[in-house]
Amino acid sequence: MTVLIVGGSGFLGAELVRQAAADGRTIAATYATRPGSSPVTWHALDLRDPDRADAVVAEAVPSVIINATSGGADWEVTAEGPARLALAAARYGCRLVHVSSDAVFSGTRGGLYDEICHPDPVTPYGAAKAAAETSVRYLTPDAVIARTSLIIGGIGSEHVRLVHDLVAGRRSGVLFTDDFRCPVHVGDLAAALLELAASDERGVHHLGGAHAVSRHELGLLIARRDGLDASRLVPGLRADVALPGALDVRLDSRATQRKLRTPLRGARDFLAART
Repeated sequence: MTVLIVGGSGFLGAELVRQAAADGRTIAATYATRPGSSPVTWHALDLRDPDRADAVVAEAVPSVIINATSGGADWEVTAEGPARLALAAARYGCRLVHVSSDAVFSGTRGGLYDEICHPDPVTPYGAAKAAAETSVRYLTPDAVIARTSLIIGGIGSEHVRLVHDLVAGRRSGVLFTDDFRCPVHVGDLAAALLELAASDERGVHHLGGAHAVSRHELGLLIARRDGLDASRLVPGLRADVALPGALDVRLDSRATQRKLRTPLRGARDFLAART
């Protein structure tokens, strides 16, 4: 069985490639600018190209496609790109696992967001992610849509880099005490995605970590793990600044966790020691 990892040169994609290779799977992966370092079959893919996704799937002949791309608020990449992948998956009879985000929610309802909550995005990125979910759901009804949260690991994680830069003075700013998410370790997330890819599951699944923490608490946990001066991380309130986005999005992943062997650890656990 060949697994095609779209976005294989990115932070999550590289971990998917590593774990899939360790499991002995046949792997193909895509890159937007340059291939990753893993010795797998690499395919150049610009998701803005209307024909390239179809061509890559035809070349790779995968049984499963895992879309781990991160195009930010670029509508062509983040919203239209997954639709092109879904069309190719449907054409060639491939299983599709599409990675989405907690950014599809506004955070205005309070409490936990489970898999039956409807998207109500408040940012361009969230809107693009929500549009992609709709396309994937209707073009490939058997696909898995896996919503996740802040992805944490080593220095390759943008959130870890931010903390290092703030402590070192390379960047200025505050970490919000009123902005809550359910961070997940990149290794746990990749393992859960591969597990879902090999299953018969379909529809929306939440893959957030077990703990809801503020951005500031997350920063403190990262700093302590990495031996940094946590006192240099300045707390602040997102409510005090004109920054669009949700304040409180806590993914309820319990229903999905019950289906998985892979534990989705909370940040207080996986950041207790260097992992």
